[in-house]
Amino acid sequence: MRKTDLKKVALIGTGFVGMSFAYALLNSGECDQLVLIDINKIKAHGESMDLNHGLPFAKRNMLIYDGDYSDCCDADIVVIAAGVNQKEGESRIELLNRNYEVFKSIISPIIKSGFEGIFLVATNPVDIMTKITLDLSGFDSSRVIGSGTTLDTARLRYLLGDYFKIDPRNVHAYVIGEHGDSEIIPWSQAYITTKNIYDIIDSSNGLYNFNDLYNISKSVTNAAQEIIRAKSATYYGIGMALVRIVRAIFCDEKSALTVSVLLNGQYGVNGVYAGLPTIIGRNGVEDTIVLDLKENERIAFLSSCVFLKDCLDNLKY
Repeated sequence: MRKTDLKKVALIGTGFVGMSFAYALLNSGECDQLVLIDINKIKAHGESMDLNHGLPFAKRNMLIYDGDYSDCCDADIVVIAAGVNQKEGESRIELLNRNYEVFKSIISPIIKSGFEGIFLVATNPVDIMTKITLDLSGFDSSRVIGSGTTLDTARLRYLLGDYFKIDPRNVHAYVIGEHGDSEIIPWSQAYITTKNIYDIIDSSNGLYNFNDLYNISKSVTNAAQEIIRAKSATYYGIGMALVRIVRAIFCDEKSALTVSVLLNGQYGVNGVYAGLPTIIGRNGVEDTIVLDLKENERIAFLSSCVFLKDCLDNLKY
């Protein structure tokens, strides 16, 4: 992390996800400088103009401009949102080969710029693309983070808050594993305020039931495809999730967020990126939280990690 009081973010990719992040970042006022970088330089310029015209209404002033990879040299965080879009019916993993080619053209010039900050990856399939970023950059894994299941966890807490009629900020539950079809919800670790969800259901006299939890879990997993069917892409939620991670870094919050991190022995897994509750601070990943999973949950998480490892093993790079 560079030694300066200014907080600078470089955004790679000015598509729907990238610009939803940029717009949310402008409204949150989490940084001092934002540079937009895209292979389509005309679009990046237009986007920077549009954001700048909103500055008089923002909570703080920011330097917003379009640039190139050399502008990453003094950035604290490089957010990668570049890549091809997920098509209707296409799994995140099917995006892999197409987006790998994109990343090969991105990471090298960023490193050559002298960038020494933190990579935050949003491009899908995010767990694998984050591992690719780690390998292509040669960075320490603490400085290469994926958005992981941060958005999935937010979707889960929203739906549980609606179901139990409580502010979702008082719901403590996580989605872990792949950001995709093999993700899991460890219900044994899910709490409404301080009460475990299992205990709430058991004492509800039939008001709540486990079948509803199953339906909620399917809604979380299928949310992206439902949104894609309706509007062709998802971007607002992930844009805000990225801002939340950026805030945790810049403010050195030590917040627990379900980002995608490199597993180094947790649950007996090594060399795979997956979503886990992770302590995020100014230096990136500071610690991962190992949950006390039930045996069926542990097996499901391991299965998700095996799936991700198989995808990596089948990718020749």
